[in-house]
Amino acid sequence: MTLSHSHPTTPAEGTQTLGARLHGWAVTVDHKRLGILYVCFGLFFFVVAGIEAAIMRAQLAQAAGKVVDPATFNQLFTMHGTTMVFLVGMPILLGMGNYLIPLMVGARDMAFPRLNAFGLWLFVFGAGLLYYSYVGAQGLYGDSAAPDVGWFAYAPLTNKTFSRGNSTDYWILGIMVSGFGSITTAINLLTTILAMRCPGMTLMRMPLMGWMMLVVSVLVIIAIPVLTGAQIMLLLDRSLGMHFFDTQNGGSSILWQHLFWFFGHPEVYILILPAFGFISEVIPVFSRKVIFGYPLMVAATVSIGFISLGVWAHHMFAIGMPPALNAFFAASTFLIAVPTGIKIFNWIGTMVGGRIIFATPMLFATAFVAMFIFGGLTGVMLAVVPFTWQLSDSYFVVGHFHYVLFGGTVFGIFSGFFYWFPKATGRMLSERLGKWFFWLLFAGFNLTFFPMHISGILGMPRRIYMYQPDRGLELWNMLSSIGVIIQAIAIVIFIWNVVVSLRKGRAAGDDPWNAWTLEWSTKSPPPEWNFDQVPTVGSARPLWDAKNPSDPDSHHERTA
Repeated sequence: MTLSHSHPTTPAEGTQTLGARLHGWAVTVDHKRLGILYVCFGLFFFVVAGIEAAIMRAQLAQAAGKVVDPATFNQLFTMHGTTMVFLVGMPILLGMGNYLIPLMVGARDMAFPRLNAFGLWLFVFGAGLLYYSYVGAQGLYGDSAAPDVGWFAYAPLTNKTFSRGNSTDYWILGIMVSGFGSITTAINLLTTILAMRCPGMTLMRMPLMGWMMLVVSVLVIIAIPVLTGAQIMLLLDRSLGMHFFDTQNGGSSILWQHLFWFFGHPEVYILILPAFGFISEVIPVFSRKVIFGYPLMVAATVSIGFISLGVWAHHMFAIGMPPALNAFFAASTFLIAVPTGIKIFNWIGTMVGGRIIFATPMLFATAFVAMFIFGGLTGVMLAVVPFTWQLSDSYFVVGHFHYVLFGGTVFGIFSGFFYWFPKATGRMLSERLGKWFFWLLFAGFNLTFFPMHISGILGMPRRIYMYQPDRGLELWNMLSSIGVIIQAIAIVIFIWNVVVSLRKGRAAGDDPWNAWTLEWSTKSPPPEWNFDQVPTVGSARPLWDAKNPSDPDSHHERTA
């Protein structure tokens, strides 16, 4: 069955005034425009967070550095971590899902278009509230100050004794408001995936990207309200004299850790599962092979979502939990490596024997697999409780989670960005500049974060603004700081590539990669209504069926 749809004619954007165009973007409820706005805001904050990281690395490049004072350094690492997790990873990943999911499942829009716009502007308001603290918040020393309690804001650092002024209140309110935006987006994605798939698209014919976003949406709906509740409790502690986390008045700082990490570890998978989805779409297309083990990939995705809700206290091995709890959370941490390993073997199995095309999206996808394996292995090391006792809150942990979240999530984002940029804009990004960007970012990333494992083993704690020259840390910190310079050059090339390609890039056509999911069956960029007729599908790869009608695998799946 196919459905037709008539559409009102609107003036071409190129004939509108600048004010009319900006107004159109500001009031839009089109999922594609909202997705692009999410990504643009996320990339803006990615640059902001990168500048914050660069200042920190300048301070730590040499022993006894004097680039910034301790208070400024505390603000920098708090805002950098908060920005990367809440204002870069979440909006870009949910934004790309926002753009792609209706196109992939053959829908005309998200289930709740106005709620979709509401979620975006909640995120923007929350982000603005957080960064307004730089000019509007009074800090510990009475002057204007950003939050300085770390991105996970451990009690009792957040009570009024240690964090006077209202900079921490801006952190609470900014993250809480942007969290409401994430929850509304998750509800929208969940409803769209479950209720608006086109005729013939059963759940087991849905692109793997759809499965990843389905599980992510469930995790967001479960995890972020727990963080919101904890933040409300903290706000009551600070403003109305409550004592949930005030250890000097009978509260429990451990309670904050349990509540925060019940959100914080699913958050890792909220950030990495969409990247898994991007990789699961890119690798088959550029290997010219169907994804290896689709049912196992689905099962592994659901398993990761379930197990991730039961591993949060592995962040708390060093606080003195009973041995039984340490054993349980160590075992659950080892267990979650199993479905993750299934995914890695399936990606590799897809590549083996394929006719691999190393275009820029595939370069980032391949690097993603390698970097995530390394980060995952150090994560398994940290699941060993005595090992964590030695290295907890050291630079080894900093290196580990950057390999997972930068080498994983950010590399996955760039793979998806280069892959779907032609669909969103109708223009191709420059392959030459794309490869320069990839190799510089890859080299700079490894030069920055691999030495952190060594400096951590040598005893360098995280969150220190300086170190003495007799600790054997100078070489490793200098290498890390040089790596940031290389990454900065790569990002400049990326921005230049985007700007030039938007103006003068080669026309992409509707399907430049010879792909096989539904978003490539419509125009580039897609019209406001997505499809002239709602498609009907007969397998998990409808464009493959259309291009290869005699393919026996396609016929088998279509008739199964």
